[in-house]
Amino acid sequence: MAGEFRQASYDHVRTALLERREIAFLDVREEDPHAQSHPLFAANFPLGRIELNAWATLPRRSVPIVTIDNGEGDAERAAGKLAQLGYNDISVFSGGIAGWAAAGGELFRDVNVPSKAFGELVEARRHTPSFTAEEVKDMLCAGADVVVVDVRRFDEYRTMNIPGSTNVPGAELILRVPALAKSPATQIIVNCAGRTRSIIGTQSLINAGLPNPVAALRNGTIGWTLAGQTLQHGQSRRFPAVDRNTAETAAIAARRVADRAGVKRAAWADVEVWLEQRERTTYFFDVRDPSEYEAGHLPGFRSVAGGQLVQETEMVAPVRGARIVLADDLSARAEMTASWLAQMNWEVFVLDDVANTPDFSVKGPWQAPFPPAPAVPMIRPAELATLLERPEEVAVLDLTLHANYLRGHIPGAWYALRSRIADALARIPPVKRYVLTCASSRLALYAHTEIQNQSNAEVVVLEGGNAAWEAAGLPLESGPAHLASPPIDRYRRPYEGTDNAREAMQAYLDWEFGLVEQLRRDGTHGFFVI
Repeated sequence: MAGEFRQASYDHVRTALLERREIAFLDVREEDPHAQSHPLFAANFPLGRIELNAWATLPRRSVPIVTIDNGEGDAERAAGKLAQLGYNDISVFSGGIAGWAAAGGELFRDVNVPSKAFGELVEARRHTPSFTAEEVKDMLCAGADVVVVDVRRFDEYRTMNIPGSTNVPGAELILRVPALAKSPATQIIVNCAGRTRSIIGTQSLINAGLPNPVAALRNGTIGWTLAGQTLQHGQSRRFPAVDRNTAETAAIAARRVADRAGVKRAAWADVEVWLEQRERTTYFFDVRDPSEYEAGHLPGFRSVAGGQLVQETEMVAPVRGARIVLADDLSARAEMTASWLAQMNWEVFVLDDVANTPDFSVKGPWQAPFPPAPAVPMIRPAELATLLERPEEVAVLDLTLHANYLRGHIPGAWYALRSRIADALARIPPVKRYVLTCASSRLALYAHTEIQNQSNAEVVVLEGGNAAWEAAGLPLESGPAHLASPPIDRYRRPYEGTDNAREAMQAYLDWEFGLVEQLRRDGTHGFFVI
C-alpha cells in the first residue's frame, strides 16, 4: 500500500508550516506513543478512530494531508482509510518519526505541546507574575483578601482543587472575576493543574487591564502537591452570573486586547460564504460554556469552551493554516480566546455582528458528522446475554477507550485496540463467534469488515453497544479484567488524578521549563507575544 501514496519530505512539511499553507500533519499512532515523541505540529489522529474524527476535524476533502508513524505501517493504513473517506491529497511522511529527526527536525514529548510551549513563551516574554504554593497557603491561612480561581474544566476541578478556589474556566475570567473580587485591591490567584492555563489565564487578566493584582499559582496543583499541601475533592463552586454592565465592560476590554493581537472581524454574511466554501478549511467554534451552547447556538458552530480551545487547539483544529471563526453572544470570551489564537499564528476571526446573525436557536449538544455506517450483521443485547452462557463459543471484543472499559464493560469482554486487532485476536482463545462493541457500537460498525477479514469465525456487532446493554438492565463489570491489547490509547498526564508519583510530576515541570528552547530549535511555530 505504501506505493499508492506520495512520500512527503521534511522540507515539504516544514515549508508548508513556515508559509502558513494549509496542512494536516497527522500522527496516526495511539496517543501514548504519540506523547513519547512527535513533531511540534503533528496532531494526534489515531488510525483506529479515523472514521470518528475525520469529517468533524478535516472538513475539506481536498486539504493536503501528511500521515506519519514510527515505522509500524500505520501511516500507510491511515492514508488508505482517509482515501476511502473521500480525501484526495494524501501523502505519507518518508521515514516516519526517525526520518523527521534524521532530517534535523525537533521532537517533542507530551500532548497539546503547541499550546504548552506557547504558554512557556508567554511567561518568558512577559514575566507573568506568580506565587509559590507556600506563599498562597500562607495568604489563605492568614485570611488575606484573596480570590483563587481554577481555570480548568469543571470535571477537572471536581477531581481536585485548591481549598476555597472557584471554578472559572479560562475564557470566562475577564467576564466573571470582577464579580468575585471584593475590591480592586483583592489579590487574584489563577491556577490550573500545571502551568499553561495558569499562565494564559493570569496574563489574560493583566492584558485586559483588570485593576486587581493578579498572579498565577506557580506550577498549579502539581506545585501544591509537591509542597506537601492538601487538595480538596468533589467541590462545586462555579463562576457567578454577571449583569449587563459587567458584560459590556468586559467586552470592551477584551476587544482592545484582540485588536492588539491582530484578530480579524467577520460578519454573518462571511460565515454563510465560508460554511459553503470548499477551497479553504474553516473551523467554527462557539467558545461559551457548554451549557449555554446547548441552550441555544448558531447553526454550523461547534462547542469548544475558549480556555480549552487555547489549551487543546490541535485536537479540534488539526489543519495548521486553517481559518478559525469564534462566536460568543457576550463577545468577551471570543475576543480573549481569539487574542491568544492569533498570537499562536492562527488566522482567527470573531463574529462581530451578533445582533444581525440568526438567533442562537439551535438546541442541544453539537452533533459530529460521521461517514455512513456499513450494513453488518447485528445482535441484540438479550441475544448476547444468552450466548454468553456458553463462553467457549463467543468472545466480546470491546473497542472502546481503555478508560471507558475500566469504568464498565460486558462481563468477560476483551479490551482490544482496533489498530492492533491482529495481535489482539492472537491473544484471545479461539471461538466460533466474535461480538464487537464499544460505547455506542459506531466504531464497531466501521471495524467489522476488517476484523471479519482477519478471522474465520463469524463476526457480528452488538446493536447499540455498551449503552444498549446497560439500558437493558444487564450487568457490567469494571477493572482491567481481559486486556487483549496494551492500554496505549491514552497517555496518562502527570498532572491528572490524585495518585501521581512525585517524580513524574517534577519531571513534567522540568520538561515544561525546557519548551522555550525547543521552540527556538524547531523554528516553525510563528508565535508572537503582545
